[in-house]
Amino acid sequence: MARSEKGSIEKYFKKDAPKEVRSAIEKSGKGDILNPSYPYDERMKRKDYDKEMENLQIELVKMQSWVKETDQRVALIFEGRDAAGKGGTIKRFRENLNPRGARNVALSKPSDTERSQWYFQRYVQHLPAAGEIVFFDRSWYNRGVVENVFGFCTAEERERFFRQVLPLETGLVNDGITLFKFWLNVGRAEQLNRFLARETDPLKQWKLSPIDVAGLNKWDEYSESISETLTRSHSEHCPWTIVRSDDKKRARLAAIRTVLHALDYDEKDEKAIGDNDPKICGGPEIWDA
Repeated sequence: MARSEKGSIEKYFKKDAPKEVRSAIEKSGKGDILNPSYPYDERMKRKDYDKEMENLQIELVKMQSWVKETDQRVALIFEGRDAAGKGGTIKRFRENLNPRGARNVALSKPSDTERSQWYFQRYVQHLPAAGEIVFFDRSWYNRGVVENVFGFCTAEERERFFRQVLPLETGLVNDGITLFKFWLNVGRAEQLNRFLARETDPLKQWKLSPIDVAGLNKWDEYSESISETLTRSHSEHCPWTIVRSDDKKRARLAAIRTVLHALDYDEKDEKAIGDNDPKICGGPEIWDA
């Protein structure tokens, strides 16, 4: 995808960003949480985060060994607004895993051939084989949100997606795949603040695209599509886990804990994993537009 025009995020911030969003960013100090509805005022301390993450990394290595030895198939979907922290969370999951058995899937826009196929076809081919863990950095849920917001699909195509998605996922689970669906939820001011940081960082500018910039003016459209998608694709067998990601450290820990608690791997240390925080990690009821 093409890179966004240089300075476009700064222009949006100065001219088009809602007053309360600009004010939150301008008044914030280092470590402040910008989202007023987030349950904490400050970000998690680095030393506390590092200590907890070290324990979780050890458990993740145990978990992968169990997956390989018992031929498990584990698929993790990560969705969320742009800059919600999907890539960073996946990176922490995979940090100490054997890459041969822990793949990352981040597909670009579909080719002409792929657009003529069954919508799910290009994703299904990347599902895990025995002994594998696969991380989807965005997934078939593009149709529920991004494609709808930007008119990249028709209303009929989207309805067909909703009719098929839960039967498909239920079939995957019934076939033995363990499926996790994470929605990382970030507040408007925090999202814009992260975009501003990316625009001035030469190592992160590649993360910005024209779609990211255009999406800044479509916050409400995104919210409506997200709410509908979470409602229509959540079920007992294929539930969504919402992680409030205004604090990336807390979000990463919460996502990893969710997976480790759900899997019955060998030599599991529940104390080392620790308890998840229900204020930032739970079902669709904690999603905050």
